[in-house]
Amino acid sequence: MPRSAPTVSYKPKPGEIPTNPGVYRFRDADGRVLYVGKAKNLRARLSNYFAPLRTLHERTRRMVTTAASVEWTVVASDVDSLQLEYMWIKEFDPPFNVRYKDDKSYPFMAITLADEAPRVIVTRNRRIKGAKYFGPYPKVWAVHDTIDLMIKVFPIRTCSDSSYKKAMASGRPCFPGQIGRCGGPCSMKVSVEEHRAIVEDFVAFMSGGDQRFRRELTARMREASAAMDYEAAAVYRDRLQAIDAVLNKSALVLAADTDADLFGIAEDELAAAVQHFVIRGGRVRGVRATTIEKELDISGGDLVDQVLQRTYGNADGADIPRQVLVPAMPEDAADLEEWLRGRRGKSVTIQIAQRGRKAELMRTASLNAQQALMLHKTRRTSDYVARTQALTDLQEALDLAEAPLRIECFDVSHLGGTNVVASMVVFEDGLPRKDQYRSFKVEETTDDTDSLHQVLSRRLAYLDRPDEPQTVPEVDATGDGDVVTERRRTRFAYRPQLLVVDGGKPQVEAAARALRDAGHEEIALCGIAKRLEEVWLPGEEYPVILPRTSEALYLLQRLRDEAHRFAITHQRRRRRRDIQSVLAEIPGLGDARIKALLRHFGSVTSLRAATPEEIAELPGVGPKLAASIHSHLSGG
Repeated sequence: MPRSAPTVSYKPKPGEIPTNPGVYRFRDADGRVLYVGKAKNLRARLSNYFAPLRTLHERTRRMVTTAASVEWTVVASDVDSLQLEYMWIKEFDPPFNVRYKDDKSYPFMAITLADEAPRVIVTRNRRIKGAKYFGPYPKVWAVHDTIDLMIKVFPIRTCSDSSYKKAMASGRPCFPGQIGRCGGPCSMKVSVEEHRAIVEDFVAFMSGGDQRFRRELTARMREASAAMDYEAAAVYRDRLQAIDAVLNKSALVLAADTDADLFGIAEDELAAAVQHFVIRGGRVRGVRATTIEKELDISGGDLVDQVLQRTYGNADGADIPRQVLVPAMPEDAADLEEWLRGRRGKSVTIQIAQRGRKAELMRTASLNAQQALMLHKTRRTSDYVARTQALTDLQEALDLAEAPLRIECFDVSHLGGTNVVASMVVFEDGLPRKDQYRSFKVEETTDDTDSLHQVLSRRLAYLDRPDEPQTVPEVDATGDGDVVTERRRTRFAYRPQLLVVDGGKPQVEAAARALRDAGHEEIALCGIAKRLEEVWLPGEEYPVILPRTSEALYLLQRLRDEAHRFAITHQRRRRRRDIQSVLAEIPGLGDARIKALLRHFGSVTSLRAATPEEIAELPGVGPKLAASIHSHLSGG
């Protein structure tokens, strides 16, 4: 389909699309389902896709022009559209819908409720028929420790199915039962019915009913003690200690009657990471991690919508909590609540965690999601096969003569136009070469494009110098920690095959001008614009659109993000150094007190905003010195 076409040829005629709620599917020429979506008003929603192509988001345009037809199904209510959308996404796995990658490495505790005598096991298999799952747990030993403590309170079966069958057939206890490690009917101590009751208590406790069991055991222990049945009282005491040990492994994070699922989400233009905290009885009973790859642009609320559908689409009613805490409210939150209420059989509320302990827990979940997203991107660019594919894809997409084995990426950072710095990061064979990172100070500039031209001109000048050591006063090298300045550096090992700049068409043209001025137009150049993740080439009117799941785009994004991180690190170091110089001018302030001040307030901004009284709270800083510091920093 040519880019100039006003819209696609398969656009339905006016009036054909109904205004009812429903679910729609885009298909390609081979009939493959490309995208599934739902709408409260099908006509209003689908008209967005059939606007003039030039007005569409780049990636929406790619989906629409890849498709050859669209079809829809009218449903009775918005809740029905939720269910149908979930079923179709699960059935067709459309490439333009968000794609999930669950972290399947974590172990679970499972109770095999479908068995005649259910047993407790450690497993990574989430498909055991009739099983009740708890977790996941971060380590296998953590599950085993929990089971060891739990069977002291609720002695249920732990032996294998073969041991159980052999024991029940022979009338002799199974071996774990003989040594006190199995409490099933196969231990010959309880009947099948009695054992089932203990299993139900086990499940109820793990589902959040811990306070009821503590009260009951405490009451029984006191009754036995009052009756001078000290042996029974000791058994109840040991069980109480085991319960406390289990509870201590999962601290009380919310009110004891809180049953909720909390979703922390971190996302960028290509992917998202979800941390699902399962809270029962006010305690975090498990954490589930999911990574999502996005092909089309999707809002935070729509992403939450998709996550909730997938989480609860096949869930048992007992696994759906009273409360669902999310970072952004879906547009159809009321419909989702009704859908969840229908599955649970009881009321369910969806809320944003805005204050108090729930907000603190949301920040914790979001921080974990951010770290998971960073790890996902790092692992992807560190994988040899993915790196090779990324470099090959870049070569083809940018029409390069060879794969870009050395790539240098530049970013400019400033504070309201002041304290301008720029960074250069180096990737070789798809991996960072941190020993060759550079940061530049830009003394005078008119805007970001001018700063970029200056920095690239300075860097490119080194390509034509001989190989002897050079003095490079404006250059810093860094690792992951503090920036280390080195005054003598040898020339770069070899010239880059590709320069990447953070930005769109204006930044790319400024970089191209620097290449022309330096006489190095043989070096390939591109820019990556953050909002849409478009790849711009010099002299081109339209950007190159790489598939959102392509390894090449992930590599470019990692380069850009690393350059941005390094620029911010250098700028913060300069600001810290500047404020230390200012503070050193104050009589009575030495290096130790300056460092203590910055460490106590955490940032220059917080220190400048502090009152004399707040500054005086720091040990060793009296009211008079605090007043001097405040006056000096405020320009008084």
